[in-house]
Amino acid sequence: MPFALLALALWFAWRELTRSRGDQRASFKPASQQCDTQGPLRYCINKAVGGTNGDIVYHLHGRNLDETLWNDDTYFTGMVQAQWQAAGALPPTVVTVSYGSTWLLTPKGRQEDSGLLDDFMARLPALEAKMGRPRRRMLLGESMGGLNVLVAGLSHPSQFAKVAALCPGVYTDTPFSSLGTIRASMERTGAEPRIVLGVWLLARKYVADEAEWRRVSPLELLAQARPDAPELYLSCGLYDAYGNYEGTERLANLARQRGVRTEWHPLYGGHCASDVSSLADFLVR
Repeated sequence: MPFALLALALWFAWRELTRSRGDQRASFKPASQQCDTQGPLRYCINKAVGGTNGDIVYHLHGRNLDETLWNDDTYFTGMVQAQWQAAGALPPTVVTVSYGSTWLLTPKGRQEDSGLLDDFMARLPALEAKMGRPRRRMLLGESMGGLNVLVAGLSHPSQFAKVAALCPGVYTDTPFSSLGTIRASMERTGAEPRIVLGVWLLARKYVADEAEWRRVSPLELLAQARPDAPELYLSCGLYDAYGNYEGTERLANLARQRGVRTEWHPLYGGHCASDVSSLADFLVR
């Protein structure tokens, strides 16, 4: 017993000595932030203290985040603001929106939780009444939010000028593929099984079958897109644990084949590794 207690004490001491002492933080002047709700939608309007350029970017967050994160100095959103300020660029108004910690924008279908795409689009006029008619309307999202912005932008191409999707949940297979197909996909992409299970469960909460999935699959939507579809910015890390690289790369290639203006940024890194400099430029260019 004394040896076990000593080993436990040494383990706790080692963990304390080797734990992180802080975070690397972006240095920038935070935007002013006003938050409110519309029905189930929570949102924050973020305006740079030096003024804005007349554009509106709707930011749809990743899983387990919320609508208040735009000024987080440990997140890529803080780095984007730092880039704009360093370049002296007049940025867009950013509206961060949320339906909770996890959600998918889908049209109304047979699943009870479906219909958030319809709700989001219907609320845009009331949101923009608070800010004025935008010069351009754009979408930005990462991970779960990256999938959501692709669904919204490609389902309503006339409503958005640009869509920036970082590490989006794009897959060449579907939540209704066979177990063998999904296993083969995990082997190809290096996706972690527990993450794939979580994605599978989330998708089936919002879509009832293969036909409903194809209504929101970015690959299916892009296959029908015209060259005047929103300009796309796509990025993903080669070692994305969600297995998103394969699908995002295919989406970028398909977009170019369809004549859709597209920036594709393949990155050497993990889930949501991002090229902040090119992203910041894309959103103000």
